[in-house]
Amino acid sequence: MDLWDVLELAAWGASALFGLFIVIDWIRTDSTYSEDMLTSSREGELEAMTEESHRG
Repeated sequence: MDLWDVLELAAWGASALFGLFIVIDWIRTDSTYSEDMLTSSREGELEAMTEESHRG
């Protein structure tokens, strides 16, 4: 096995770990927060309010 084969396997392993982390985070987020909370635009409204208060 030369260096490129090792690097290729390492890249595939890192990709699998990142994918696993994404799925675990997705499941954790989905079980922690309701669908209404995740799809609400409340954060954007709060951001707009704080920007207005800093201007005025």
